[in-house]
Amino acid sequence: MTPTRTRTLLLTAAAFTVVSWLVGRIMYSSLPPLPWTMVPAMVIAAGAEALTGRGLRARILGRPGTKPPHPLYVTRLVALAKASSLAAAVIGGVAAGFTAAAASSLPAAVPRHDVITAGTTLVTAVVLALAALYLERCCRVPDGPDRGQYVPPPRPADHFH
Repeated sequence: MTPTRTRTLLLTAAAFTVVSWLVGRIMYSSLPPLPWTMVPAMVIAAGAEALTGRGLRARILGRPGTKPPHPLYVTRLVALAKASSLAAAVIGGVAAGFTAAAASSLPAAVPRHDVITAGTTLVTAVVLALAALYLERCCRVPDGPDRGQYVPPPRPADHFH
């Protein structure tokens, strides 16, 4: 399994931006108002992935008080991170296209609500993608002679003789 490429996520988001903008331009008036419920769900998912990545990194490095993670657990987290980053790219692209399509009708109240909701969804999709990329990076085993060995920080020099 190869690491997720940022370029792949950006191309996915761009493609979905164009498609959703075209659909939005054609059908915007017949669509229901955009729901805001995706925003808190993505914020919770991003927070959970970031915290999981932080804890997993400590376990992979073998920090004191931690036990090594099971390889299957790490593999599942990599799959979760890859899926989350791709889903965030798709959602972010749709939100960006919808924002652009709704922005042309901005003086009305419903399009203003949709632009705010879609813009917030876009921002949280970016946050989720960053958290997923962080989690994926935390799943990597370090290279080098100290692979997976915890190295304590250097002790401060004693300046009082």
